[in-house]
Amino acid sequence: MNRYGVMMRTFLMAAFAVGSLVGVQLAVAADAAKLEQDARASLNKLYSENAGAKALGAKAKGILVFPDVRKAGLILGGQGGDGVLLVNNKLTGYYNTAAVSVGLQAGAQSFGYVLFFMSDAVFKGFLNSSNFEIGVGPNIVVIDSGAAKDINTLTAKADVYAIIFDQKGLMAGVGIQGSKISKIKP
Repeated sequence: MNRYGVMMRTFLMAAFAVGSLVGVQLAVAADAAKLEQDARASLNKLYSENAGAKALGAKAKGILVFPDVRKAGLILGGQGGDGVLLVNNKLTGYYNTAAVSVGLQAGAQSFGYVLFFMSDAVFKGFLNSSNFEIGVGPNIVVIDSGAAKDINTLTAKADVYAIIFDQKGLMAGVGIQGSKISKIKP
């Protein structure tokens, strides 16, 4: 097979992987009650294992929990998942996170993440936006659940903290930079 054929086959395989991931996300929106249950269970588990996350949660203006984000790629990649927004421990909305990436990547992975909105202004901006983009605008600090143990409310100075947890799979790294978050109705 010539070089063009190999490149075309690789591109088509990557496009199929991303299309499958996005198609599953669109075709099967999570059941609202199950989504809330999973999000609360994930947040409670994170709090029980991580005092820093619990301290952030106690001071946060809003907490956006994505309990299960799926990521797949082969050169071209995509990720997506559904989550819930909690304000004063009350569910106030359902959201979807999605991202597309291009680069040297191969594999599949799942993980969860929580956004702690610490600033009134940024939280109001999030609530008033139709599509919130991570990596554009407010000061967001992304950390994994292990590093979050060293955070407390005295050292927390960012507008938004993102804590990544329950990473499983075969991708070399995980990130949420460049993700777009949109309000949904499951």
